[in-house]
Parts: sequence; structure tokens; C-alpha cells
Amino acid sequence: MRYIKYAFYAILAICLVSIAVANRTVVTLHLLTDDIAGLLGIQATIDLPLYLIVFGGIAAGLLIGFVWEWFREHKHRAEAAREKREKAQLAREVDRLRDTKAKPEDDVLALLENGKPAN
Repeated sequence: MRYIKYAFYAILAICLVSIAVANRTVVTLHLLTDDIAGLLGIQATIDLPLYLIVFGGIAAGLLIGFVWEWFREHKHRAEAAREKREKAQLAREVDRLRDTKAKPEDDVLALLENGKPAN
């Protein structure tokens, strides 16, 4: 399985390098429209190879997707943390009750302790 993973990485690297070599011409990237750039007095252009713009767009899209998903799953993580705290609190309460009020004939605590009632 490890060799399949390495083969996949090698094929991916070859594809990315071939795309970079084929698209190495320098293009001008305008960050603002000419009207807004003139209004602000900022010349917002960058000259970059085309492959950097393409790879940068892919990386930015992945980053935005990961952050979006992390925010979307926040309610599930908060609910899981709340349930974990509640479980720990209930376990502490069971231990406290077992220590303070345990009697040999107490069926409920015997179920919790042994899994079967005490007779």
C-alpha cells in the first residue's frame, strides 16, 4: 500500500512539474480594476508566471474550503465537548454515590458495578 501512495505522489509531481514547465510565461495580474486603482492612487499589478497563478488559485480554494468546513462543523464539535463533560460529570456522581451510599442489597449500584443484580 505504501508503494501505491508513493507512485501516486510521483505521478502527481510529474503532472504538476509538466504544467509548470508548459505555463511559465509571465502574465500581469491586476488586483484592482483600473478605475479603482486610479481613484486610490495604487498601481495594483503583479507580474507572475501563469503556473503560480493557477497553483495559487487552487491553494486558495482549498484553504477557503477547509476554513469554511471547520466553521460549519463547529456546532458538532461543541456538542461533542458538552456531551463529554456531561459524561464525566455523571461518572463522578456515580462514583460518589457508590462510595457514600452503597449497600449490598442496592440493585441499581450492583447493576452499574457488575452488570447483574446482587442477590
